[in-house]
Amino acid sequence: MAASGKIDDSPPGSSPSRAARLRRSAPAGSVVDLRNLLAERFPHAPASAEGRLTTGLSFLDQTIGGGLPEGAITELISPQVSAGSASLIHALIQPQRGAVVPVVPQPVALIDGRDSFDPQPLGNACLRHLLWVRCNKAFEAIKAADLLLRDCNFPLVIVDLVLNPPEELRKIPQTSWYRLQRLVEPTSAACLVLTRQSMVSSAQLKIVLENLWTLETFEKENAISRLQFRIQRSHLSRLESAIAGAS
Repeated sequence: MAASGKIDDSPPGSSPSRAARLRRSAPAGSVVDLRNLLAERFPHAPASAEGRLTTGLSFLDQTIGGGLPEGAITELISPQVSAGSASLIHALIQPQRGAVVPVVPQPVALIDGRDSFDPQPLGNACLRHLLWVRCNKAFEAIKAADLLLRDCNFPLVIVDLVLNPPEELRKIPQTSWYRLQRLVEPTSAACLVLTRQSMVSSAQLKIVLENLWTLETFEKENAISRLQFRIQRSHLSRLESAIAGAS
């Protein structure tokens, strides 16, 4: 999913002139047809009572309070080249291994900011529940996230920007991240953005991967469980504490 031009940071439905430009630039019915196709193939999952999307990875869910926060952006920062972010993406897409009750893969949208995702290790059963949006530029990934978060067809939207050049990422206006936050807030979706350094100002939860993996690490059994995380910032925990104190 690609687009050319400047990132559009105007609020949804901001002006008639903008709507007219969009109608002229896109074939009639193309966006509507795409939304209908997504809704049919990836039906929207109901919101959970806890407002958390369980990843099925106990070592991660326990660290972040039960799962990824719904209606919010989580930024996962991977400062090292081999910190395990690609392995984590694969684990989030796959059903939980070794579960007593078989786990049906949940629909996942993966916005691949540098067209670097390798689907080969995943089976066909997982790929049937995956929408893989292949981008080459960061602004293409932001536009794709804008579209997918509007339609609420996926409980989990992953935006992988780890391999995008820093100079490209610096061109993303902060207003773009707040726009995505406004889009996800009224939904039950969780948006996970992977970056090389902290840059998503609107992220409610920021997690840092503290790993430096080698080939020996990948050869170990259940290597994914060896990932180490550190919570850098959590606005959600302060908000939940305030709500609990007021009740």
